[in-house]
Amino acid sequence: MSPRDGIPAYRELLEREDAPPGSSWGVFGEHDQLGTLNFIGPDQVRDAVGLVRRGTVFNLDYPLNTFVPPPAGTRPKTVHHIFSNNPNHRDDWLDSFYLQSTSQIDGLRHIRHPRYGFYGGVPDEDIAEETPALGIQTVAQRGIVARGVLLDVARHFADRGTPLDPAGNYMITPADLDSAAAAQGVEFRPGDVLLLRVGWAQYWLNEVGEEDRHAFRSKIRHPGLIQSQEMIGWLWDHRFAMVASDDLGVEAHPVNPHSGLVDPDEPLPERGVVHNGMMHRPLIALLGLFLGELWNLEALAEDCHADRTYEFMLTAKPLNLVGGVGSPPNAMAIK
Repeated sequence: MSPRDGIPAYRELLEREDAPPGSSWGVFGEHDQLGTLNFIGPDQVRDAVGLVRRGTVFNLDYPLNTFVPPPAGTRPKTVHHIFSNNPNHRDDWLDSFYLQSTSQIDGLRHIRHPRYGFYGGVPDEDIAEETPALGIQTVAQRGIVARGVLLDVARHFADRGTPLDPAGNYMITPADLDSAAAAQGVEFRPGDVLLLRVGWAQYWLNEVGEEDRHAFRSKIRHPGLIQSQEMIGWLWDHRFAMVASDDLGVEAHPVNPHSGLVDPDEPLPERGVVHNGMMHRPLIALLGLFLGELWNLEALAEDCHADRTYEFMLTAKPLNLVGGVGSPPNAMAIK
């Protein structure tokens, strides 16, 4: 156990015999549904509120249908309808609303581990429409109010003369993250929500043409976190409540073939992203770490660069959908 907070270090989790190795199952209680959000307690909330100085609010969500055609290929456009019952009334509804089609939070039923299943050992049959186990409603009912910390990886790489290629496959290492944190003067605390700006969303929206967007889904390639046991341990041992990025999947794609996470015998899926070798599996299913993708970090990053303050109060309130797999984050940063 760590003398700091009684939470096992990742190296200890890898040695577990009472649960899947490398898992946090049972660390937060036998029937836990919140995973790493348990790192946010009343003290962390009070500290986060105390970070508000100017009262400046930054929206961290891109609008629905920002990423159309969908980079991953399986989340089509949301269709918005408006109707009226009388000349003085308006109401509306959505069709084809894919909850992870734009800025999103991946909930704990988003990914199962091929060997050990869903987080906490929740049976597969409990993951269905309108069943509550691991549903996104657990996050909505709790809410997220935490200290947010931005690592502007894209700016850091540019400043040191090695700019990230958003069309490339650079794999960001723990040493890269430590270097960015040191350059920004950032110190991490348990319960932080870590935001990673790699510049991919703005590249996609401003530099990728229509033809290349359609072709992208068949040759997905972008920078992101390297798949490695070292990276998994780095994220867990910092006690992050959630990690979110402006990238398509937080981690690099194609995956690191030398991570030890790739199953050479796993068949390719019939459609969609190949998850074989991704850290989504150990991070979500084993550790209960919530991930955010395609967050809008541009205005926040500019402000952090201007005032050299990379910490802020962060709030997020997913949809209160029982059994939801994911949700738009409805996220804000307040400085």
